[in-house]
Amino acid sequence: MASTVDYQKRLKVLSLVFLTVQTTALVLLMRYTRLPSPTNPVESLYLTSTAVFCSEVMKVVFCFCAVFIQNEQSLESTREELERELFSAPKELLKLGIPAGLYTIQNNLLYVALSNLDAATYQITYQLKILTTAMFMVLMLHKKITPAQWLSLVILIVGVAFVQLAPSANTPSDSAAQALKEQNSWLGLIAVILASLSSGFAGVFFEKLMKYTKPSIWIRNIQLGFWGAILAFAGVFLTDGKTVMRDGFFRGYNFLVVFVIILQSVGGLLIAVVIKYADNILKVFSTSISIILSCLASYYVLGDFEPNWYFAIGTLAVIGATVLYSLGGQKTPQQPELPVTVTKS
Repeated sequence: MASTVDYQKRLKVLSLVFLTVQTTALVLLMRYTRLPSPTNPVESLYLTSTAVFCSEVMKVVFCFCAVFIQNEQSLESTREELERELFSAPKELLKLGIPAGLYTIQNNLLYVALSNLDAATYQITYQLKILTTAMFMVLMLHKKITPAQWLSLVILIVGVAFVQLAPSANTPSDSAAQALKEQNSWLGLIAVILASLSSGFAGVFFEKLMKYTKPSIWIRNIQLGFWGAILAFAGVFLTDGKTVMRDGFFRGYNFLVVFVIILQSVGGLLIAVVIKYADNILKVFSTSISIILSCLASYYVLGDFEPNWYFAIGTLAVIGATVLYSLGGQKTPQQPELPVTVTKS
């Protein structure tokens, strides 16, 4: 009995550490790989639409391997479970196309955001997904929001507003000068807001859809990844079709780009594991640590922003609001975005 408890404690700690590292590394590497330079201009950067497609495919592969292991490495048992869960209820599978499509749009928007915002500003502003999730939970699921949670949402908005005032004082390093020439901070901000809306609606819609069905984490992600891959592939040719035909599907790919795709594909799975072995409050603290690490890395490593008092106050307000929202409920809610992607963070 004691060994089981110790095992679960180790899993809790490991899952939180991995989630914090994954969240921080994903944001920083997405930002870094989207920074143009004299030797790597915008025209030679990888196509983000292809990266989104590859991450969806990889997510399905990871989840298939997990189902295979759960079925004692039996291909026959795995095939039977997949047929039962994926094809026995085609209407339910069809409904999942809505959240899958929204998550695909969200992932594309996050690349747009990180192409136009530094990692620290992006990380903090993207916490607006707490506000949008709460809003859709009230509208679609008729959930009760406590006074403490409403207060946290007000603090969140104020904190994000302060962060958006900070760039006027930024004095980035010379190495980031080329990137700033290509940036459009307003476009980045709009992309984050739209991604937050997409995340909130898709997460709540997914929770409502899954209310009376209990497939495993891995099956859920295969279902979403199935539609996500199809829609992302269509998006590749709708947005970058001519470029793909001219330069190839994997234009600009290197080791770091592949690593970004891997990190993006495992993000939602890590969150689900954290909720299973830890809880949502600990996930919030993991997010807070990730925000701090992203700010430090943006300043010391990427050198693409310099914080000021506006930024510091806004960061503390957003972190405080995130913790207060999680602690402010009468019971610990599980965020509806958990079993899915990231981005996503």
